Amino acid sequence: MKPAAERIINELVAATNDIISGRRDVADYPRYTLHSHTEFCDGRAQMEAFARRAIADGFEVYGFSPHSPVPIESSCNMTTENAERYSSEFDRIVKEHGREVTFLKSMEIDYLGANKVSFQEYSSRFNLDYTIGSVHFIPAIDGTEVDIDGRFERFRERMARYFNNDIHYVVNTFFDRSLEMVSEGGFDIIGHFDKIGHNAAHFSPGIESEGWYQRRLNELSEAIIASDLIVEINTKALAEHNRFFPSQSMWRRLADAGVRMVVNSDAHVPALIDAGRSEAFKYLSRIYE
Repeated sequence: MKPAAERIINELVAATNDIISGRRDVADYPRYTLHSHTEFCDGRAQMEAFARRAIADGFEVYGFSPHSPVPIESSCNMTTENAERYSSEFDRIVKEHGREVTFLKSMEIDYLGANKVSFQEYSSRFNLDYTIGSVHFIPAIDGTEVDIDGRFERFRERMARYFNNDIHYVVNTFFDRSLEMVSEGGFDIIGHFDKIGHNAAHFSPGIESEGWYQRRLNELSEAIIASDLIVEINTKALAEHNRFFPSQSMWRRLADAGVRMVVNSDAHVPALIDAGRSEAFKYLSRIYE
């Protein structure tokens, strides 16, 4: 992480921690998000539109984080060419709007296994302020990398096509890859680290309460607690699915362990850059009531 970005993000973390511990009024929750997607990946509007919305909504800090290029076919990820264009557009936005909002340049980097992705290489090559590490792909039984994120309808089709409807394999492989990513390190913020639970619960209702699932989630949580990673509370699914990532049931445990947290909207359209964030801060403020 760049020193200037580290200072900014540490201030946001400290403000979030103040809300958790009751030293700050929820009405004054920090105006920021560090996770968003635009036209250069699977976002549905141009960076300029997001920048203008951030200004209009009174944001103080706004982080762009398109999905990184990956060495496999993916309609959700940037191409290398788009990554260069993204960098140029970021510089233009800072020049034009940087007096009104502090804009930060990041990528949500898809972890595809050891020796396949170098967080440091992405950070250095594209001069990133910070990096988000996430797992969206897992290997199918034949080794094909499959995106298990997104809408359940697509997930269900891919369960049949690539995984023989073996939800235990999918969940365990997601957690295995996530643990490997945490162990390898080199990134700053871990993105929506229990997101597999969303599609898994649609496919197999009640799975998140089963002992084996809870053991895997606890294993990953312990690894995160032992690391120096910042955990994002991702609010993207609140309006449509009434849930955060990670689940609210984990927030106190993370806070008690001293884990640093930030609240991100993961917006793909400008109108949603603040969606769910005030609700997240309200829930955070109740942890120690």
